[in-house]
Amino acid sequence: VEFSYPPLKRGEGHDSQSLPEEWKYLPFLALPDGAHNYQEDTVFFHLPPRCGDRTTVYGVSCYRQIEAKALKVRQADVTRETVQKSVCVLSQLPLYGLLQAKLQLITHAYFEEKDFSQISILKELYDHMNSSLGSTLLEGSQVYLGLSPRDLVLHFRHKVLILFKLILLEKKVLFYISPVNRLVGALMTVLSLFPGMIEHGLTDCSQYRPRKSISEDAGLQENTPQLADSVSVSAADTSNTNLGMGEGGRRMAGNNSVEGQKANVPFSQPEKTWNGAQSSNGTVQRLKVPSRASPASSESDWETLDPSILEESNLKGGECENTASQQAENLASEGMSSESLPITVQPQANTGHAVLVPGLISGLEEDQYGMPLAIFTKGYLCLPYMALQQHHLLSDVAVRGFVAGATNILFRQQKHLSDAIVEIEDAHVQIHDPELRKILNPTTADLRFADYLVKHVTENRDDVFLDGTGWEGGDEWIRAQFSAYLHALLAAVLQPDNEKTLSDFGTAFVAAWKNTHNYRVWNSNKHPALAEVNSSHPFQGQYSVSDVKLRLSHSVQNSERGKKIGNVMASTSRNVVQTGKAVGQSVGGAFTSAKSAMSSWFSTFTQSTPSLGD
Repeated sequence: VEFSYPPLKRGEGHDSQSLPEEWKYLPFLALPDGAHNYQEDTVFFHLPPRCGDRTTVYGVSCYRQIEAKALKVRQADVTRETVQKSVCVLSQLPLYGLLQAKLQLITHAYFEEKDFSQISILKELYDHMNSSLGSTLLEGSQVYLGLSPRDLVLHFRHKVLILFKLILLEKKVLFYISPVNRLVGALMTVLSLFPGMIEHGLTDCSQYRPRKSISEDAGLQENTPQLADSVSVSAADTSNTNLGMGEGGRRMAGNNSVEGQKANVPFSQPEKTWNGAQSSNGTVQRLKVPSRASPASSESDWETLDPSILEESNLKGGECENTASQQAENLASEGMSSESLPITVQPQANTGHAVLVPGLISGLEEDQYGMPLAIFTKGYLCLPYMALQQHHLLSDVAVRGFVAGATNILFRQQKHLSDAIVEIEDAHVQIHDPELRKILNPTTADLRFADYLVKHVTENRDDVFLDGTGWEGGDEWIRAQFSAYLHALLAAVLQPDNEKTLSDFGTAFVAAWKNTHNYRVWNSNKHPALAEVNSSHPFQGQYSVSDVKLRLSHSVQNSERGKKIGNVMASTSRNVVQTGKAVGQSVGGAFTSAKSAMSSWFSTFTQSTPSLGD
């Protein structure tokens, strides 16, 4: 990292090359693998919190490259024909698309200067973001800017529901594609289908330790500043990369620039803001972290974890607990009224939106239905992009599971480290364990639900001007359908004698889900609002001929035998256009192959039909 504003470490300059130990992978995340193959691109990534803070740091980085001969000022470190830099913003707000839109404009302008020493534009970006972006934006649709479930359904079709259930089961899911923007966009769009997940469900999703001996951790406290309520970002001038990062107590700011292999992004934090409340004069009141039990120490969570994970959490908590306690004790001296910081840290409810209350166990801000589910907690990571340097996390004993994205083929090749690999280019979900494939096999009601989504999204796509502008089949509509699906599942679980109802969701799936951490946390609290929710699958009903067609279509698209049939039919159609004797031979051979394959496959299908109907 060549430059950061404000500095990443207290007492050091904007051009310091040193990084906080927790953020040692920052340069590799901001300038991804294979970046040299693209003129420009954008990446989202998550960083672990600094000591004394328990909130994920959300990173957005835009990188570009320019020919060295085009530079007006060519510095001594520019030794190659092409210069590639990244401008990065670090934030405490998960406003990925909004940050990306602003950052792309600034990165373009920064490169147009053709002089990377002109870092004033990056400082202006930091000030602008901290003054214009606040936590109130999390309650609107801007948090979903750039995340299109419509495009996701068009691409993955019925498999979107399988992705949804994979994450509910807290499995190890690896997304793969290049360039990186398609990767992070698809991954975060899947997460946006979970109610409240983007807004409030990722605050604990990057609790990992960089690869380093534990004995060295003790020294971290000495040079780690307390978090400030606005986080800073800097821009560095180098020949390879330029990172910017910014953040605020539920706000953003900052830019950094990184060059080539070197990275130096300082991150300065004034004081951590738990909730930013707008005051009458437009300024933001920064609230310090309250003194409360760490989610890592909630006893009701322990039973779901391996002892080694608890030891890791307690060790880490012990290092950081004092800082949080000291901040809380200082509240009185700040002159704040007790009303400004409720014990429950309940957010301001003057926006007209649903009131969110911090869960006593999950530590996440939850709505009346217990959303978002505590999926990304207790060592279940969400890493939209993983650098090769983070590869060890896939086999780390302290990591229960992950939803991660990668562009390096080495990740995809090591299949034993994940439960499922999602190849975005081909819309292929590769599940390694036959038992897991059986659990995730969609029920008839699930197939109806998925088909309902696909039909509404694909209808009326002829008009390019009206495409996607309506409610039905639009992005918000799709998110509403998944929200209704999840609410119905939760309501069904609470009903007595619910075996028949739960079978519509998948008896094996529900049994597996009840063993997950997120279900146990959710089930430990009462959610009276679910009494008003219809406790049956949105698409329950009697088995019909149309369901047989759906099952056949799904099987042909997803089974290996079905793919072989498709290939045989394709080869048949090609052979039909040939002439003479070859036509009879090839068509006859193709139909014989198709007949035998269809006969074998259909006999297998008919045997499993009764259970599918149930």
